[in-house]
Formats: sequence, C-alpha cells, structure tokens
Amino acid sequence: MLLERRRSVVIMGVLNRTPDSFSDGGRFADEDTALAQIDAMLSEGADMIDIGAESTRPGAQPVPDDEQIARIGGSVRDAVKRGAVVSIDTTSPAVAARALDDGAAVVNTISLDSAAELGALCARRGASLVLMHSRGPMSAMAGFSAYPDDAYGDVIADVAREWSIAAERALEAGLPRGELVLDPGLGFAKNARQSLELCARLDELCALGFPVLVGPSRKSFLARAAASERGEGAALAPPSERLGGTVAAALACVARGAAAVRVHDVGPMRQALDVMRAIERAGGPDRASAGDRRSGAPLAQGARRDA
Repeated sequence: MLLERRRSVVIMGVLNRTPDSFSDGGRFADEDTALAQIDAMLSEGADMIDIGAESTRPGAQPVPDDEQIARIGGSVRDAVKRGAVVSIDTTSPAVAARALDDGAAVVNTISLDSAAELGALCARRGASLVLMHSRGPMSAMAGFSAYPDDAYGDVIADVAREWSIAAERALEAGLPRGELVLDPGLGFAKNARQSLELCARLDELCALGFPVLVGPSRKSFLARAAASERGEGAALAPPSERLGGTVAAALACVARGAAAVRVHDVGPMRQALDVMRAIERAGGPDRASAGDRRSGAPLAQGARRDA
C-alpha cells in the first residue's frame, strides 16, 4: 500500500507548474526554479510533493493534456530521484497516467466527476487517490469565496453525501478502500462561512472512516475570516500575506482529525506541527495528542520525518 497508517501528519508541499495560479502563478514555470523549489520543500520537511500544471483558480479554463504534460516536464522524475513521494494534481486520466509512469505514487483530483476513471487507473497502477469535493468545473466558479449562502442545507452533510457517492464510484472501479483519501475542498464551491464551518466540524467528516486531507493554504476565506474579526472596513490580505491564517486553519483541522495538510509554505507549517506535538507531549501520557487520536491517518511510504 502506498499510504500507511501512522500517527503523524503528512505535509504535502505545492508545486504549481502554471502561469496563472492564484498565488504563485509563473514562479515555478521553468525547470530550474521548479527543481529548486522541490529541493527547498524537501529540506523544510515536506512528506510529499504535489505537482500540478492546471490552475484551479475561479474562472480558470481547462488545459489540454499535452500542454499539462509539457508544463510538468521532468518535475515528477526529478522529485522522485530526490526520494520524494509525489502526487500529481490533475483531473485528467492521461496526465495522471504519464505522471505515474514517471514515478508518482498519488493522484490528487479536484473533480468528483473523474472518480471512476481515476479510481480504475489508480487500482491498476497501485496508486492512491485523493478525491476532493467540489461542484462543477473551475471555469464556472464565480469568484473567490463567492458561493450562495443557501447552496447547502447542511454543508457537512451535503459534502459528505456528494463525496461518498463519487467515492463509491472509485471503489466500484477497483480502488482499494485503504487507498482513498477525502478532501473537503475548502474554498471550492464554498463561501467563506461554509469553508470555516468545514474546518470547525471536520471531525464529522473524519467519522466517515477515510483519511482526510485539507488544503487551506493562502485561500480567500482566510482573509475574509480575519477581516471580519477586525470589523467593518478591514482590508482583505492578499494571498502572500495569509500565512498566519493558513497555519491557524491547518492546526484547527489537525486538532479535529485531519491526517494531511496541503500547503505552499512548508517550513512554517512543519514548525507549527512540531511545536503542536511538543506541547501535547509536555502534557504527559494522559493527554493524547491529536495525532495519536487520529484514526486512519496516512503517511506516504518514504515520508521524511514525523510532525
């Protein structure tokens, strides 16, 4: 199995080989800068490198398979050569298959629509599948944290139901249950309140029995949450100034059972998890840590260190 049950929290470092991602578009478009970023994230304590070549910002248009493959270039191979566990971030079975050929071990998709086809691919290739909840393509998303407040009756129950239907398609396609990971899709077809509620009630999603990965990194709901706490008229922080919110949201999710966090800023996240674990251990054996309480927390084989 490519994901095993461990007590520590996986840090998935983001590598966007895109010209238009919302927070770092174009920064790692060439091979040299991409390789330097891989090295930097591994040195900072990333357990996994998530490589993608198609922007998931609201309004982003689909990128053809051959263009995604060209953008990714040698990044998957380079990361694998350095001992990294690699995840390919794509909705395309063809792109996923190419990345698996290059040594990727995990497919990370933002679309429930591709669950069956990607589930079958991962089953054939012995890979794991991260299946994220969303509604509709990115090209149809209205804007950052822009989603009707009444679009969910109960956001936890609705996300759980919709995700479970797609998950069943992946399992019916042959994917072993132990290779499926749930991502609630913070910020995807959710407004700020809905994303915050998912964080606050994440333990209810963990109760479905699948490892849960969360990706709050630099997202707009963090800026909106912080601004609302400061009062009317407070400015929204740009993506580059949302590190504190990212860490706060990630730790809140870990405390509620998240098994993995997907972030752009690996070093600060690693430090935060290390300190969180140290504080929990200082409380003595009667105070079980969030990591110790977590059931089904996955760590990709070859992970570099504990959180």
